[in-house]
Amino acid sequence: MHPGQALLASFLTLTTITILAKDTVPAKDRGPARDTGPSGLPLASPESVGLDASKIGGLKARMESLVGADKAAGIVWLVARDGRVVQHEAVGFADREGKKAMRPDTIFRIYSMSKPIASVAVLMLVEEQKIGLDDPVAKHIDELAEVKVLENGKEVAPRRPMTVRDLLRHTAGLTYGFFSFSRVDAKYLAANVLDNETNLETMINKLSSIPLLYHPGERWHYSVSVDVLGRLVEVVSGRRFDRFLEERIFRPLDMVDSGFHVPPEKIDRFATCYGPAAKGGLKIVDHPSTSRFARPAKLHSGGGGLVSTARDYLRFAQMLLNGGRLEGKRLLQPGTVADMTRNHVDESLMPLKLGSPMINTGFGLGVSVQVAVGETDSPGRLGEHGWSGAASTNFWISPRERIIGISLTQHRPFSASVANAFRPLVYEAVVESRHAAER
Repeated sequence: MHPGQALLASFLTLTTITILAKDTVPAKDRGPARDTGPSGLPLASPESVGLDASKIGGLKARMESLVGADKAAGIVWLVARDGRVVQHEAVGFADREGKKAMRPDTIFRIYSMSKPIASVAVLMLVEEQKIGLDDPVAKHIDELAEVKVLENGKEVAPRRPMTVRDLLRHTAGLTYGFFSFSRVDAKYLAANVLDNETNLETMINKLSSIPLLYHPGERWHYSVSVDVLGRLVEVVSGRRFDRFLEERIFRPLDMVDSGFHVPPEKIDRFATCYGPAAKGGLKIVDHPSTSRFARPAKLHSGGGGLVSTARDYLRFAQMLLNGGRLEGKRLLQPGTVADMTRNHVDESLMPLKLGSPMINTGFGLGVSVQVAVGETDSPGRLGEHGWSGAASTNFWISPRERIIGISLTQHRPFSASVANAFRPLVYEAVVESRHAAER
């Protein structure tokens, strides 16, 4: 047993705070709120929003068991329904060696959970008619005008240009360098496309000399496309990408702990990232004291560069569930959010594959979308959308049930252990089905 496990019981924490806004449900339909938390927004009992209290309460024991089994050093999770927080808790350690307990306000590397945020930034510019979803990317980023496709060992012209929509839904022909083993991927690795010591303009210059993996629109392939979108935002808005996010998304949504690095005054809340040790258990793979996230970023990666908290990310997710609005601040129109969160990938390209096939899953404009419900799926998941991050963070939104779920841990390589335990238990707690009532 790891020495830290013997001390686990004394460091398990249970804290419930509020994050949610009031826009989702009319006041007359909400029932009484229990209290307000640090942000002054409502908390609610599970029963008041149609959830089984005993089943929601059982989440803690399940999360503790995952920590005890070394699936995670510590976990923060959050459940909200009808615009109110019913559970926000933490168990285990943010840093086992330092005996630092995980807290609800712990800061996490969210990696690819940055993508939905970057996608919202692009959609804001679409609404302002500064970008068109079907604009060729080269209309705005000249350097990508002459990019070819590697086909049968030869570089050929693409059958059609990559578009902004392609970048949002991962059909642009780009790759990452490590989700496949092609000659194009090897070029990405050799060029160090996502070099953290460079900026987005330099990244684009590197991409301009590397052929596409496939013709735009002809395959779904997870890629650096959202990082290209970050540069697109810079070019079109005239603002550096990090400043655009701060001014247009983080500040309006009061996402106070979100950004491209953790400042010194908050480093004590930044979790250590762990991975599997050779002889079992966990080992440190990224410590706050030496992490690149502990210093200002040069590459403002919309694809995977952000840090955040459960509180902050819930505010972002609630804005989406509210149709683009939170506490009187509108970021997007409802129709744009509806378009973002519907499937944009042709059925002929499914099942989508990211390591293994993603059954019954399509992809919208920056989020995965549940397009069907199989026999083994939890109830209420049709239309569910969300995404995960490389350090095993995850969020999902069920518009039909008006539920938001967020589970955060720090484990690399990616593990779905926490998310796969968390989501079904939340759905099992549903007593009053919102979409059933609507029918």
